Amino acid sequence: MSAAGLRVARIAVWTGLLAELALVVGLVAGVRLSGAALMAAEVLVVGVVALETSVLWPLYAARRRKGARRRAAALTAVRSVVPVVVRRLLVHEFRALHSLGLWVLRRHHRVPEGAQSFSYTEPQTATMGAFFFASVLETVVLALVIPWPPVHLVLLVVGVYGTVLIVALHAACVTRPHLVTADGSLRLRYGALFDLRVPAALIDSARVERRYAGGGLVRADENGTLDLAVGSQTTVTLELAGPVEYVRPLGRGGSARTLRFHADDPRAAVAALVRNPTPTPLTPGRTGPRRSRGRGPGGR
Repeated sequence: MSAAGLRVARIAVWTGLLAELALVVGLVAGVRLSGAALMAAEVLVVGVVALETSVLWPLYAARRRKGARRRAAALTAVRSVVPVVVRRLLVHEFRALHSLGLWVLRRHHRVPEGAQSFSYTEPQTATMGAFFFASVLETVVLALVIPWPPVHLVLLVVGVYGTVLIVALHAACVTRPHLVTADGSLRLRYGALFDLRVPAALIDSARVERRYAGGGLVRADENGTLDLAVGSQTTVTLELAGPVEYVRPLGRGGSARTLRFHADDPRAAVAALVRNPTPTPLTPGRTGPRRSRGRGPGGR
């Protein structure tokens, strides 16, 4: 498959997504669409699917001929055509819905034995509740106001799915807490959108520090500081001995040596991150154990 063919396939994906978005927005706005317009939209979607199939299949077949397994060949073909932003959004959505099932079953996602978990949902619970109420209200009102059956059905499906997705996003945060494992390493998460592992050897110090950060969920600056804010605030600051690589929700990467994140119980999180200093034997020249270098408040 030539580079030009791959570019055409990627453009087709974005064109199909934008056309579907425009169609939904038009229906929500109450625009009367003719049968020809609806038929054209469906033909566009079918054409995009056909084009993607014609591009993906040769890539898949070529990988299979080289000995790749079916799953690996399919993933390689999809990654070659589907933009990374689209792939990541779909993965985030699938993980959120999976987390909703875990929440119903009162289970957490991959909490190993001996790990300590720390929740971070407190600042956003009321906001997510307000979003849920507004989504339910909007779905009901639109279902009562709009008289056209096809539009009514589309809006009902979109409204119900949007309401479920709001609950799923919150469920992902509940079922995927921050973790401090038995070896002292940190797994920093925000629902299904962000996941960062920090080895214990890189953790230099931790302290309780409440800061109010503007901007989005994940914010980084040129000084190597990464903010993972919940409700526009962080409560724990972590200094690292070396840089750690991270990936933002939409795929952009970077590195940081200072991490700021929110924990509902920041003192407990800092106490888990700061290791116990090794006792030093007393000598005639000292009256007590030497204070461990680089440890923040909350050390034991």
